[in-house]
Amino acid sequence: MAVWALGINHTTAPLDLRGRFSFASEQIGETLAGLRRQLSREPEAAIVSTCNRTEVYCAGDLSETEPTLEWLAQCGGVSTAVLRAHSYTLQNRLAARHAFRVASGLDSMVLGEPQILGQFKEAVRCAQEAGALGTTLSQLFQRSFAVAKEVRSSTEIGAHSISMAAASVRLAGQLFENLRDVRILFVGAGQMVALCATHFAARQPRSITVANRTLERGEKIALQHGGSVMRLAELPDRLHEFDAVISCTASTLPIIGLGAVERALKRRRHRPIFMVDLAVPRDIEPEVQALQDVYLYTVDDLSSVVQTGQANRQAAVAQAEAIIEVGVQSFMQWVDHRESVPLIQQLSAQADVWRATEMQRARRLLTKGESIDTVLEALSRGLTQKMLHGALAELRSGDTDARAAASSAVQHFFLRNER
Repeated sequence: MAVWALGINHTTAPLDLRGRFSFASEQIGETLAGLRRQLSREPEAAIVSTCNRTEVYCAGDLSETEPTLEWLAQCGGVSTAVLRAHSYTLQNRLAARHAFRVASGLDSMVLGEPQILGQFKEAVRCAQEAGALGTTLSQLFQRSFAVAKEVRSSTEIGAHSISMAAASVRLAGQLFENLRDVRILFVGAGQMVALCATHFAARQPRSITVANRTLERGEKIALQHGGSVMRLAELPDRLHEFDAVISCTASTLPIIGLGAVERALKRRRHRPIFMVDLAVPRDIEPEVQALQDVYLYTVDDLSSVVQTGQANRQAAVAQAEAIIEVGVQSFMQWVDHRESVPLIQQLSAQADVWRATEMQRARRLLTKGESIDTVLEALSRGLTQKMLHGALAELRSGDTDARAAASSAVQHFFLRNER
């Protein structure tokens, strides 16, 4: 049983390409079923999909890695060659190390950020519900959670981490003299919007509004910060009211188009709008960035901001890597031992057959009136002969190489004390 990981992330693929491979939680089950149907041996599988990465983890036959790449390319509507140029495939030890590093926040745009661990757990939940998670991947992910917890508690890898939400506030503060004068619109009602709303609310902006398809979910965030809520359908007519727009939805198509922003700017008499698009795929059409009075940032644009302060955490990276390496070694030992389980079971079953045969023979001798010593002698001799028969036959073989291999094995398994 081999383990492999196939993926793209913020270091290997541009934002628009990553957007082609973004899967919402409700899509994961059906997507995993499609992958396993595509492959001939239905491996264990799980998909981790975030704004910065999409990764497929599998446990099965390594011959399935290329078909997995072809399947993923088809899902994203690109050629296999294009995906291969922007992706990575890792096997066994390297795959385990990668999973542990990702879960620990060492492979994130924000070094040490904790959100990825929750996203990993969500991926495991989806795979379990889809019936795609077996013993090997379960071990991989559970161990990754344990390693991440140890890294978090034993090092300062997450100290002073600058999140996407905090970076958005920092950029807004560079554009506006005082955020207390700013009207902010949040588009969406997911975890990232909730986090951003908390960061912006701490700066006491003039108003907070949440736009969402369903008012109920938007109201939960708005009420926490004394804000208001509106339906997403109202956005084109009300966009001009807001100085800052933070958007992160699960929409597969942009929901804020160039025309809507141009009309909003005209009604604002070209007062600038600060916009942050944290969605993958994009929520805001890329052409908006060319407008003179719009300051639009994507998740990739924020990367330079979130890198600030990383030097202060580099000292903890070596300690975290050491913890991860111990976890990798432990997992690979478990995998190696698991490979021996069928042989161990076969050997135990054969020993049980021998034991049962000799016990039956011993009972017959007792029935015939043989003494206890005679029966025990026959029992021990019969078991010994059965256990040594295969080894002795190999040692008497006419094949020189076979005899040499048998001799080495016999010395290793039966003559340890003499050695």
